Amino acid sequence: MPTEFISLAFTNASTELNPLPLGAAIDPDYFVRYARNLDDYGFDYTLQPYDAGGFDPWTTGATIAAVTKKLKVIIALRPNTVYPTVAAKALATLDQLSSGRAVVHFIAGGSDAEQAREGDFLSKAERYERLDEYIRILRRAWASAEPFDWDGKHYRFKNYSNRVRPVNGKTIPVSVGGSSDDAYRVGGALADIFGLWGEPLKETKEQIAKIYAAADAAGRAKEDRPRIWVTFRPITAETEELAWEKAHRTLDALKGNRADAKGTILGGAGAPQNVGSQRLLEIAKNGEVQDRALWYPTVTATNARGASTALVGSWQTVADAILDYVDIGCELISIRGYDNLNDAIDYGRYVLPRVREELARREGAVDAPKKQGEPDAVVDG
Repeated sequence: MPTEFISLAFTNASTELNPLPLGAAIDPDYFVRYARNLDDYGFDYTLQPYDAGGFDPWTTGATIAAVTKKLKVIIALRPNTVYPTVAAKALATLDQLSSGRAVVHFIAGGSDAEQAREGDFLSKAERYERLDEYIRILRRAWASAEPFDWDGKHYRFKNYSNRVRPVNGKTIPVSVGGSSDDAYRVGGALADIFGLWGEPLKETKEQIAKIYAAADAAGRAKEDRPRIWVTFRPITAETEELAWEKAHRTLDALKGNRADAKGTILGGAGAPQNVGSQRLLEIAKNGEVQDRALWYPTVTATNARGASTALVGSWQTVADAILDYVDIGCELISIRGYDNLNDAIDYGRYVLPRVREELARREGAVDAPKKQGEPDAVVDG
């Protein structure tokens, strides 16, 4: 399948470099402009993230679908927040409204404290058991309108039938992320997409092998294995020198904002509970720059809060670094910056076209895609 690009569409102008006060409202004009820029510049997906106190991804996702033409909307979903039969019809409804552009990304829950904020007190192992059950219910509800019963460990219902079907009549793409054995097992067995944070090529290949082994153990055919999604925070400019100057300015701002906010913005002190963040912090001990352009000081500055590994370099260097990951089997590349909207525009102008042109050249395309010009929806901030 083709290499595709993912980003986020942010609801207001707050960034990690210039954060707005906590609880800042949605800026509807900014949000719509952001989504349309992603659409115009050739991004394939936008993730709408989830956290206990944040904006509702179902509502923002539906808004994005209404104002864009091609952009697929990934709804981040924690199983404790929506009953699976409700999620089945909600996702199918969004899929119909968007002409088949709905995707769901499952978060089993990497922090006991965050899960407890919304009444979820299951252990990590139990959360993954629940996720396994949840996905199987969705698949069953989407695949057939015939009523069915369910009597599992976490869910029990009788005679449910779903009359709201996905556009293709069968399913909606399901994504699972994580770096634990539980995540590999559930995602390898059931997911269409498996999401990883940006680690060095060697470690990424090792994780892919574990995901594929889990898929094989579940009896999935080689061509049915999950597609691999990997996430980076590129810091890029026209030249290497300008990119590294930008990287160090970014790092100074991240450190300053963390100190000012006493950890509330960038993750706080103490070891993170989730395995993905633990892995990033451990790998950071191996050096600031790894492989072609993978930069780890942004990981340590934020205590590995979420996606935090940067790719630093010129537009061409970052494009080449992305191609390194494509070469080891990563088909979905998530890139978002620290100056959110302006970085997304730069990626669309200067990085995505380079990656796609090289891939077209490798495939022997007669007419490789031209670099995109500036669309009507471009804004400067």
